[in-house]
Amino acid sequence: MKLPSHLSIQNQHLIIGGCDTVKLAFTHGTPLYVTDETRIRDNYRRYVSVLSAHYPHFRILYAAKANGNLSILKILAQEGAGADVFSAGELHFALLAGMRPEHLLFNGSSKTEADHKLAVSKGVRVSLDSLDELAQLDLVAGEAGKVAEVSFRVNPAIEVPTHPKIATGLATSKFGIPAAEITDAYAAALACKNVVPVGIHCHIGSQILDTEPFKREAEVMMELVDELHRMGVKFKFIDLGGGLGVSYDHSESGPDAPTFENYASAVLPVCKSVLGRLGIQPEIWIEPGRSMVCDSTVLLTKVNSVKKAHKTFVNVDAGFNLLIRPAMYDSYHEVLVANRADEKPDGIYTVTGPICETGDILAHDRELPHVVSGDLVAILDTGAYGYSMASQYNGRGRCAEVLVRNGQAELMRRAETIDDLMATLKTPSWLD
Repeated sequence: MKLPSHLSIQNQHLIIGGCDTVKLAFTHGTPLYVTDETRIRDNYRRYVSVLSAHYPHFRILYAAKANGNLSILKILAQEGAGADVFSAGELHFALLAGMRPEHLLFNGSSKTEADHKLAVSKGVRVSLDSLDELAQLDLVAGEAGKVAEVSFRVNPAIEVPTHPKIATGLATSKFGIPAAEITDAYAAALACKNVVPVGIHCHIGSQILDTEPFKREAEVMMELVDELHRMGVKFKFIDLGGGLGVSYDHSESGPDAPTFENYASAVLPVCKSVLGRLGIQPEIWIEPGRSMVCDSTVLLTKVNSVKKAHKTFVNVDAGFNLLIRPAMYDSYHEVLVANRADEKPDGIYTVTGPICETGDILAHDRELPHVVSGDLVAILDTGAYGYSMASQYNGRGRCAEVLVRNGQAELMRRAETIDDLMATLKTPSWLD
């Protein structure tokens, strides 16, 4: 395995952010998510560098769903990021982190009246997903005596090479308005008294390892921008969404992910060509999530036991309650024995969790050194859709999260306790 450049091995132990993972596990217990602050800042700055070289008017809206920890949002807010938010909770956290309301976009296909009221009250732009939603927001904004700035989410009907559960730009997707119908939606918005369209929005999916779909998305979007500009839409932003994939397989034969420069080179010339012809310079927004935070984090999990059956199972204390991606998407994560990280493999092992489900397997058939009870396993690239998709299934509290930077380590979320599991429960009177 080619160890990522921001990870290292010292005295056989895996090091992240200048911290020894074995010591972190001893101090904070396991399971444990460990995130490298410097890696997130570096990823953001690389995005800024390549985007600014192509087009000066851009904004990065972090996809908060990837990892909504307040500390991570604060790091990105300090760097200048906004956020794509999908709920009232994500919106509140983004504002609490210091992100400016005008740098947020409230996305989603099924917003409530309360969601609309919150967006209007905070001055946050809304990505509308239907004409029904347009009418609802117009009413809410009118009752508040305000004018809401909006975009519509476009469904471009683009096939993408990714897992079908995270392909959001398909013609059959629940998201967005078909591109052929989008001009009617903007005509309706232009006729509203309390809503003004200032942007256009699209997102074609996640974990995409080919830049061609992004280029085709940009072409569809810019054709619409051309037509809508002639209709009278005054664009402040064009949001191309996110979806740039990462390489989870760090073997010599593993696939290479597109670089940030590959992405920018594919989409921004398309945008610049049309915008230059129209004589307008709206901001171009992108929504990276996975590519911003995925490689910043490892999940540390202790080996409870090793069992030889038809396979050799390494039973650890983290399961799909904490990392559901392998069970949900058959996704691949590199694993290594963090306390003996430079030892050569001696056998094939399957890493399994403690959940009462046959599908609770974190890693199938991996070459590892001789594993014994008490060893520490590190699961790499867990910063995106790891903790954010965690649950309390089987009555297991979610684990702690630690932020590391230049050898420093502090909690950014404590582990849940039995009291936390009980905190929201009420017993109906007839059961007492």
